[in-house]
Amino acid sequence: MTQQYDELESEAIFVIRETAAQFENPVMLFSGGKDSICMAALAVKAFYPGTIPFPLLHIDTGHNFPETLEFRDSFVRSIGARLIIRKVSDSIAGNRVSDETGAGASRNGLQTVTLLDAMAEFKFDAALGGARRDEEKSRAKERFFSHRDTFGQWDPKNQRPELWHLFNGRKNPGEQFRVFPISNWTELDVWEYLRRENIEPPNLYFSHERDVVVRDGVILGWAPFMELFPGEQVERRRIRFRTIGDMTCTGAVESPASSLEDILAEIAATRTTERGGRVDDKRSEASMEDRKKQGQRCKTGPRHGEGQDETGEGSEEPGKSGLHEEEYRGDGVPGRLSRSHPRAGSVSARVSREEPPSSLLARINLPT
Repeated sequence: MTQQYDELESEAIFVIRETAAQFENPVMLFSGGKDSICMAALAVKAFYPGTIPFPLLHIDTGHNFPETLEFRDSFVRSIGARLIIRKVSDSIAGNRVSDETGAGASRNGLQTVTLLDAMAEFKFDAALGGARRDEEKSRAKERFFSHRDTFGQWDPKNQRPELWHLFNGRKNPGEQFRVFPISNWTELDVWEYLRRENIEPPNLYFSHERDVVVRDGVILGWAPFMELFPGEQVERRRIRFRTIGDMTCTGAVESPASSLEDILAEIAATRTTERGGRVDDKRSEASMEDRKKQGQRCKTGPRHGEGQDETGEGSEEPGKSGLHEEEYRGDGVPGRLSRSHPRAGSVSARVSREEPPSSLLARINLPT
């Protein structure tokens, strides 16, 4: 079992390093969920004892779980990374997208425009994501290096071969890539790795009592901004979440699992995919694949006067373009992880700063 996770880790680290080597301005998508936590931890290892050479990007729908946002900020501080936040509410205010209204409304599908605008604003040419092939059938079609055209559009029939882990990151101006370092991992692999590295995930993944509403057989965590259908009512249940996203579409499961060991035992016995409770995946048979292709609806190239100076190069002051406002975490100071232990040792690694925060990677097994 140890060899299996060593191989998965080595593969993911190789993909992350290849991304940093082949692209001029990559970014890592970070939501605060288990997959992005795992991916960020792998990035720490990939560039240790240096710092992660690219920023993290979170697209905030405004309907995220408060626990996720709190964890996001503390985690980013603990690894000394830079975090860029872009908000769907800004896209709505700028008439880039229209907010859904009424019962069942969700902002989850609106994230595409906000993401593409952020990619154009900062001129990112590759975005590392935590998608895995076992999650959903359209994700099973993805390569490690997944090409996107100038509209941000994904064409599953026009992807490049990756024989012997040789990745082709060549692209024309305006094109992008999505890169998935943990494509070959399963849900169980992610949890086993988090346990092995002693990384504690957000408490949403563990059993807790919460106000919920049951909609079409899916248990949704209730929030005041959620409008109910006739006949629906808010009730209290003991639940946990297997996947974390926008509150309006992330389904929960009734579960007593209160530890990593409990979660691992539960996942090993379940026959339901973790996205089986995602309302957004139930809107159509190909809803996930449709969202991947939504880039054709909005051109992602930088618009005149937005994110550019007079020479056409990137502005010296990120966040001054359009309606977006950039937020930083991690104090903007690169953290250095201590290097006072042998490779095989289980000695703690911490972020070195004048006022070091309590690191969530306190016992991660870093390379020498």
